[in-house]
Amino acid sequence: MRNIFPFSHLAALEDAMNEMKMSREGALELIGHEAVVLTRYLDSKGIWTIGVGHTAAAGKPDPKTYPGAMALEEAIELFRRDLVRYEDGVNTAVTAKVSQTEFDALVSFHFNTGAIARAALTVSINRGDKTTAAEQFMSWRRPPEIVGRRAKEQKLFRDGIYSNGGKARLLPASADGKVQWGAGRTVSLEL
Repeated sequence: MRNIFPFSHLAALEDAMNEMKMSREGALELIGHEAVVLTRYLDSKGIWTIGVGHTAAAGKPDPKTYPGAMALEEAIELFRRDLVRYEDGVNTAVTAKVSQTEFDALVSFHFNTGAIARAALTVSINRGDKTTAAEQFMSWRRPPEIVGRRAKEQKLFRDGIYSNGGKARLLPASADGKVQWGAGRTVSLEL
C-alpha cells in the first residue's frame, strides 16, 4: 500500500499526537493556586478577572462587563477553555521531553505569568538541565504574594508532588472588584 501522506505531514501528525495535556490533578492544583471568584474582580495588577483567573485577553466573556455572578460549573468550563491556550504555549516552547508533573507545573507557571516562551527555566529545560530549571521557578517572585505558589510549582516540577489536595478557595468580591479574602470558603473540586 502506498503512503498517501508526504513525510512532512506524518511528522506534523506525530508532533500533534505527542502534545501533552494537563492532568486532572494538575488542573485541580492550578485552580487551587488561583482560587475561584464567581463575580468580576480586579486582580493584583488591576485587571478585571472572573472565575479561575479569566481575563478579557483570554477571550469572551469580558469580565469587565460580566453581569452578576456565574455558576461554579460555568467558571470551571471557562477555565477548561482557557487552559488549552496555556497547554499549547508550553507544548510549543518546551522542546525537551518532560514528565506529566513537570508539564503540569509549567502550565501553572505559564497560566500565571504568560512567560513560558521567554523564561530562563524554559531555556534550561530545553538544554536538558532540569535541576537548574527547578531553581529558576523562584526567579519569578513578583508580586510578593506569589512566592508560595511558585514554591509549590517548583516542588511539583522537581519532586512530582501536588500540594493542594484538590481543594480551592471560593471567594466573593465586592461590586467595585475587591476580593473579600476573609469571607471565602474552601471547596473540594471534581473535574
